[in-house]
Amino acid sequence: MSILDNKKALHEYFIEDRFEAGLVLEGWEVKAIRAGRANIKEAYIVVRGAEVFIFGMHITPLISASSHVRADPTRTRKLLLHAAEISKLIGKVERAGYTLVPLDLHFSRGRIKAAIGLAKGKKQHDKREVEKKRDWDREKARLMREKR
Repeated sequence: MSILDNKKALHEYFIEDRFEAGLVLEGWEVKAIRAGRANIKEAYIVVRGAEVFIFGMHITPLISASSHVRADPTRTRKLLLHAAEISKLIGKVERAGYTLVPLDLHFSRGRIKAAIGLAKGKKQHDKREVEKKRDWDREKARLMREKR
């Protein structure tokens, strides 16, 4: 079950491969995400050493969250992946010119997971081409409905 999607990532990048990663979260963050108060539109993922981190993910704290916790909405959060997946990502990102983008946050067996994508950037003409194809498909569907 999806919590939120990053539509901007699908517009800006060609997604080559997808991975599911766990997130290291604090209690107030889990409550806020369940309440739908998260944003990954401006977030990006960086590999440092043998660890993967997400930067720029904004989680707005709930007013009813614990008062003794100092909430930092944009703190750096660690992503949990298998060592083989991390080594594969390191190779692709450093050598092949790929980038890592968060695609969505979703529930998996009661836990909050992040879908991350191994992506290549789109050029402006690629974006226009995708938009033309989408418009043409919509027009075809409309014409087929009218024909009936």
